Amino acid sequence: MMAKKTAVFRDIPEFDTFAKIEPLNKGWSGDKKYRIETTNGAKLLLRISDIDKLERKKSEYGKLKRAATLDINICAPVDFGLCNNGKNVYQLLTWVDGEDLETILPNLSETEQYVWGLKTGEMLRKIHTLPATEVVESWDAWFYRKVQDGIDFYNTNPIKSENGDLIIRYLQDKKHLFADRPQTFIHGDCNKTNLIAMPNGQIGVIDFDCYNKDNDHGDPWYEFIPINWVGEVNPYFSTGMLSGYFDGEPPHDFFEVFSYYLAYDALAELCDTSKRGEAEVGMRHMANIVCSLSNMQNTIPTWYLESLIT
Repeated sequence: MMAKKTAVFRDIPEFDTFAKIEPLNKGWSGDKKYRIETTNGAKLLLRISDIDKLERKKSEYGKLKRAATLDINICAPVDFGLCNNGKNVYQLLTWVDGEDLETILPNLSETEQYVWGLKTGEMLRKIHTLPATEVVESWDAWFYRKVQDGIDFYNTNPIKSENGDLIIRYLQDKKHLFADRPQTFIHGDCNKTNLIAMPNGQIGVIDFDCYNKDNDHGDPWYEFIPINWVGEVNPYFSTGMLSGYFDGEPPHDFFEVFSYYLAYDALAELCDTSKRGEAEVGMRHMANIVCSLSNMQNTIPTWYLESLIT
């Protein structure tokens, strides 16, 4: 790599051990990421961020330290600090080897998809055993503000969906479902791109840098929203994930709460895509959720394969 490109790393204490530096282009965080091989053969992940993200990155690194206390495979913290003469923040982490599930799931048998789902659910259950830190507000108070913001945006936005009023009524009528929900430590974005199938058959999880809140905690069941996107394409994986998490069939109240979160996700996605000029994407997503919940008459998504568990 050219000297001017490595100058940003040179005041990282471990830089002299970097034998190979390979840029990585995956992810949406905005960080610059590199796969590092050291002179002693170790593989590491290096993340470089702008200095204005210092406090956020410091919080993320603390979150990784907490996750590293669990018996799960993560990019564990190695070092953290400033580099490039104080212009950037770096995080040096261990490397999780393997392929992400988004890449491999389409090529797996239904049984293999289900098994990887089981492993993912068991891993997520471990993450949620860590208690929340510094909870200063109830989940329902914080979350319903997000719901109301979405409703207000939709009502003032000229772009409408044929399912919009149905979703909004559901959100307003069912808000009691998430009253008194607990808060635990969370990953924040447990989707296929952040789940790694490791060569030893274990599941790894990366990118603890996404937040449902500006912190490391939230309702653990809210963390299941991404599996609905997966469930429409890989129902065996998503069903397995629920089975692994609950060690069998999920309780009935899970599906009630989950259906509420899916309704919110439908509204939030439509609002976000409308802002980007891509409202048709949000409309399709909302239509898919309404369909998967049988026109909002059933709390169990149609992709859920109950026969695999019972």
